[in-house]
Amino acid sequence: MLDQSWHQIGVGDVPAPKDVLAFERAALEKDGIYYAPVSPRYRTTYFSHIMGGYSAGYYAYIWSEVLDANTQKWFRENGGLTRANGDRFRQTLLSKGGSVDAMELFRNFAGHEPQIEPLLEKRGLSSGTATN
Repeated sequence: MLDQSWHQIGVGDVPAPKDVLAFERAALEKDGIYYAPVSPRYRTTYFSHIMGGYSAGYYAYIWSEVLDANTQKWFRENGGLTRANGDRFRQTLLSKGGSVDAMELFRNFAGHEPQIEPLLEKRGLSSGTATN
């Protein structure tokens, strides 16, 4: 939520925040999650790579985890790590590289759009069982 507060600042917003920690506190208070005795696990200042130009690329990590969790679920639901499943994975996704849109490749492999639920389950954030 804190990252989103930073990323939602418009280019023309004046004045731009100059005091990072004051902005952080105000953003957390606005979202109702500021609690002085317990600092956020990830402070704004810990992410200098984001503040220094890395931008939204950080979220690609999460998206990769979504795709990974969906792929793991597909394998579990289709008999696990069998030769046939590996061949399907290679033929429908891996061997295509950048020759076809990545989402189309994923849909061809999994048979559906990526879903958030497998990642939530993997992280223990849903009613499903966490898996590794």
